[in-house]
Amino acid sequence: MNKVLQLGIAGALGRMGTAVAAAAGARRDVAVAARFDRQPGPGLTDRTGALARAEVVIDFTSGAASAELATLAAKNGGPALVIGTTGLSPDQDRAVVAAAERVAILRSGNFSLGVNMLLGLVAKAAASLSADYDIEVFEAHHRRKIDAPSGTALMLGQAAAKGRGVVLEDVAVRVRDGVTGPRPEGAIGFSVMRGGGIIGEHSVVFAAEDEILTLSHSALDRDLFARGAVAAALWVRGRPPGLYDMQDVLGLR
Repeated sequence: MNKVLQLGIAGALGRMGTAVAAAAGARRDVAVAARFDRQPGPGLTDRTGALARAEVVIDFTSGAASAELATLAAKNGGPALVIGTTGLSPDQDRAVVAAAERVAILRSGNFSLGVNMLLGLVAKAAASLSADYDIEVFEAHHRRKIDAPSGTALMLGQAAAKGRGVVLEDVAVRVRDGVTGPRPEGAIGFSVMRGGGIIGEHSVVFAAEDEILTLSHSALDRDLFARGAVAAALWVRGRPPGLYDMQDVLGLR
């Protein structure tokens, strides 16, 4: 499809909304058709007008806003959505999943090529190494991030759980405080840091009694997520209704 993509940007005044606009502006095959935000600003349109103009909307906002946007897009029969929001509540998540029955929604906790390759490596390592290797997911982000563990950390935990053939919710340890006792056998732990301007650091540690294997990824430029989201928008345009992710975009599934 050679037609220029008509792109909408939700949360246009935010850090990621601004980065997405810049990433789209650097491409000849994408045009920013509409930008909207909960606050007024120059060059913005209302959400209803944006949904009418755009073929795909990229959304890095909040759980409530993303769920509402997905429900409205499903009601209208479009546009397709690329959702990078993390920290959705169970009800908000269900709203997005339900909307994907009516429109194409590509959702990911991380739009980095490197992170999505890391997911595959973690799953393979978890499948290949015995239960003698304890699994811990470390993540660090800037002080402004409001959810923890990060969406990417949870994706990595899911990859590890998939490799081990278990359900993450059954083995996840997200909080440690006080006298916790020994580590539960087969647990997948999460450790979180928030501080400064850290863009994103993720590591998965496989720790045995006699060796430690660490698989990690460092984000050096926030724009890489915006570029990935725009690539995802180009991919999801014209797709049938369904819930997709970056593994589909990269042909890794």
